[in-house]
Amino acid sequence: MGQRDWIVGVDVGGTTVKIGIISAEGDIQSKWEIKTDKTDGGQRIMDDVWTSIDQKLAEAAIPASQVLGIGMGAPGFIDGETGYIYEAVNIGWKEYDLPAHLKGLSGLPVFVENDANVAVLGENWKGAGRQEKNVIAITLGTGVGGGIIANGEIVNGANGMAGEIGHMTIEKNGKPCNCGRYGCLETIASATGIVRQALDIIKAGNSSGMLMEHYQKHGDITTKDIFQFAAAGDKEATSIIEYTADILGMVIANMGTIINPSRVLIGGGVSKAGNQLLDEIQAAFNKYALERVKEICGMRIAELGNDAGIIGAAFLVKQKLLHVTF
Repeated sequence: MGQRDWIVGVDVGGTTVKIGIISAEGDIQSKWEIKTDKTDGGQRIMDDVWTSIDQKLAEAAIPASQVLGIGMGAPGFIDGETGYIYEAVNIGWKEYDLPAHLKGLSGLPVFVENDANVAVLGENWKGAGRQEKNVIAITLGTGVGGGIIANGEIVNGANGMAGEIGHMTIEKNGKPCNCGRYGCLETIASATGIVRQALDIIKAGNSSGMLMEHYQKHGDITTKDIFQFAAAGDKEATSIIEYTADILGMVIANMGTIINPSRVLIGGGVSKAGNQLLDEIQAAFNKYALERVKEICGMRIAELGNDAGIIGAAFLVKQKLLHVTF
């Protein structure tokens, strides 16, 4: 391949950093993971990342002159224009000019965005989004992440907070959230929130079904268990899934009046429940959405899994340097 035909995509997580060498067309040449070293406020992470990239580029016989740049998704509050990280609680970064640090190490252009935004770029470029211009992506994992593409561009807002879907207030007097507020979507629709709903039922002593039986036997319960029990017809598990999906469908319908998307993507670990969850969310969305919002909007489970971040990070570089849009 010729000049500047490779891009390095990096997806920083709380446990591991996923890294990939990706072609300008979005094909993964190689991908790997390294451990996220969170000691000393995460100061060594970028040094570890560049050491690893440098080694893999050498192994692949790709000189730095053939690399267009490095794109990165990272958790936390990030300035989408500059990549400056105000705070990444799960990593330990605070007031950190990550792009300048990594650029100093690598000599390459570096661009950083919030990880949920980068994931939606990846899904829209090479996954379930199919390069639509108006897309909402919701990631249901330990928390609830969100990314919005409007008119072909990621929506960042005035200081990087646009698309923080997980922190929409759903229950005014709801459960405490990690953000310090109460009743956020994340307290209901994340894996943690779904398990918490089950534990509330168990601890209230009202459970007579599979939830209580499983909890008494194993001392814990997972989202996978809850979906399995719902599929087996357990009423309590079914009510949890229905309530969660109803809330998500309502949130998406409300967002639909602002974004008017042609595609909604549901990803993250909870989405592994597949159609069992998607069908319920779709039904709730249909119940709450305006007719014209509903008729243009398709709902899909995200397709790229753990690769969405590194592929989206590569697209970020193309967007910033080559001014490519959807």
